[in-house]
Amino acid sequence: MSQPVTGQALFRRLNEAARERIRFTLNGQALHALQGDTIMTAILTQQSHLRHSEFGATARAGFCLMGACQDCWVDSESGERYRACSTLLLPGMRLLTQAEPTA
Repeated sequence: MSQPVTGQALFRRLNEAARERIRFTLNGQALHALQGDTIMTAILTQQSHLRHSEFGATARAGFCLMGACQDCWVDSESGERYRACSTLLLPGMRLLTQAEPTA
């Protein structure tokens, strides 16, 4: 089910790189982001897409970036769902970006 973080990052950090680094896990892979990053920023500075659609294998990258479109939901390993564009990453979060297809 889970795929390793691969490919080029969609987002590139231009400044504020001196913020404290925090650890999180994405699809079983230990990674770092910066304190104050949203989940979306943390993921898209690591890879080219945010998640895979729950309706197929289509890669998604969010759409509106302001919490209205419902295209940025990601799951935690323990089953919580987070709107990635508006939820701050917390140290130790264990995130999954590929849902089981429903169709």
